[in-house]
Amino acid sequence: MTPNSGVVVAGAASEAGAPLSEAEGAGAAWRRLELANFGVAVAAFAVGAAMAVMQALSRANMALPLRSAKIYYLSVTAHGVLMALVFTTFFIMGLGLVVARTTLLPGPVTARFAWGSFWVALVGTLLVAAAILSGTSSVLYTFYPPLQAHPAFYIGATLLVVGSWGWSAVMVRTYRGWRRENPGVAIPLPMHGMLAALIVWLLATVAVAAEMLLLLIPWSLGLKATVDPLLARTLFWWFGHPLVYFWLLPAYVVWYTVLPRAAGGKLFSDPLARLVFVLFILFSTPVGFHHQFMDPGIGAGWKLAHTVNTYVILFPSMVTAFTVLASLEVAGRMKGATGWFDWIPRLPWGDPLVASVALAMLTFAVGGFGGAVNAAYAMNSMVHNTAWVQGHFHLTVGTATALTFMGASYWLLPRLTGKELHFRAAAQVQPYLWFVGMVLFGVVNHVTGIMGMPRRIYEAGYFGAEEATRWSEWTAISAVGGVILFVSAAFYVAVIAGTWVWGKPTAAPAIEYAEPLVPAEGRRTLWDRLALWTALAVVLVAVAYFYPIGHLLQMERFGSPGFRPF
Repeated sequence: MTPNSGVVVAGAASEAGAPLSEAEGAGAAWRRLELANFGVAVAAFAVGAAMAVMQALSRANMALPLRSAKIYYLSVTAHGVLMALVFTTFFIMGLGLVVARTTLLPGPVTARFAWGSFWVALVGTLLVAAAILSGTSSVLYTFYPPLQAHPAFYIGATLLVVGSWGWSAVMVRTYRGWRRENPGVAIPLPMHGMLAALIVWLLATVAVAAEMLLLLIPWSLGLKATVDPLLARTLFWWFGHPLVYFWLLPAYVVWYTVLPRAAGGKLFSDPLARLVFVLFILFSTPVGFHHQFMDPGIGAGWKLAHTVNTYVILFPSMVTAFTVLASLEVAGRMKGATGWFDWIPRLPWGDPLVASVALAMLTFAVGGFGGAVNAAYAMNSMVHNTAWVQGHFHLTVGTATALTFMGASYWLLPRLTGKELHFRAAAQVQPYLWFVGMVLFGVVNHVTGIMGMPRRIYEAGYFGAEEATRWSEWTAISAVGGVILFVSAAFYVAVIAGTWVWGKPTAAPAIEYAEPLVPAEGRRTLWDRLALWTALAVVLVAVAYFYPIGHLLQMERFGSPGFRPF
């Protein structure tokens, strides 16, 4: 098969009782690392979900055991960090290794280094979790100074990033080895998308590493008396918004290369997918100032430039919506549909992967509209720091990415473990529960945000303030959504754990990727020149950030001591 056709790779084991070949043995060893990454991701998800339901109920002013501001902000921090940083990073690392193993034959290299990188990231995760759960690091997901966390929080987060850099090195080295053997061949599409995600990650994490090493770790250790909050925020958002695309691009890999085949069809266009991945490499990073519209010290011209880039980055998502929907229509028509919309009911809605991704796409379309509002200076000023923001975040990342990863788990786990999916009925129901819960939670937060309700507040009723009575009934609906989301999350964790422990052994399905509707030529094109696109992306990042940060450093700066409210 050519690299751009549907790649078919054996699953968890060869025929029952047959000795493994050397290649099969190496594949089994890499599968253990892939499963280790997925295991950490699901564990982080489980803890993060448990933290989330308490917040939803608390914001509805429900009487809960141990309810207090300290516990509330501890849970907000744990939920954000474990879900947004740990769950996503480990899942993406596991998915990346699967893609490298199944598309760049003979597969990944430097297994010891890969395992070492995994352990570095895991140790960092445990340090972060311990710092948060001890109550010494309630600094929220963005860890804005002058809120100050325990040094273990910053050191652990840095180790998580370092571990991910090790994974990146494994992926790059594997690709370069494959490229030497295949100089004129197009990168297999799944790997093309994963490499794009990796490049975005590396461009973004250089900033958060600088924030940690130069500002936050020395400050938390007492080596520096003060910290510059504006500089720290600027470095964070250099990292913070591209982080969204690091989450989204692997989800797009699933949308483009797994979903069409699972739905019974073919990918509508291979070149459009490659164009999308390249556009994300170019424009993901120089967008962070749209999170800092209200910050002083950053020129309006630079904020405008980042706004323009933010609207540019909407375009590849629109292309994705068209291409993936067209692929689903192809699947329906291959099953006999002839009318305008009768292809929709012909899709396999009982397949948890198909249901998860389709519902994730639908929710992402609604959340994307909210993102356009966030990126516009005038409209942003109306919703800044309100519940609208958390509603947008949960409809996009909390569904487009998280629900896709959940659906991908149902597809991957039987192929990696050689076990049938356990509690399959729960897996089939779970995506629909997530969708309903997220609509109730996310849409209501958009509404209450427009009404003026702030985000991240422990006492949503403002101790009986008249203004707060306008949104009290809405927060009750949001709480219902939060409970449904928790039930859905519990179903997901139960299915994964049940499959892992009690799943019935079976012949593992092959890992197969979608074939394009029009067969690809298989030769390397401009879209596969990733070194070129990376170099251009570096230039764009330098233009977007070097002068504004240099300007901040030239200003008279006073700094701030650390504050720990709890």
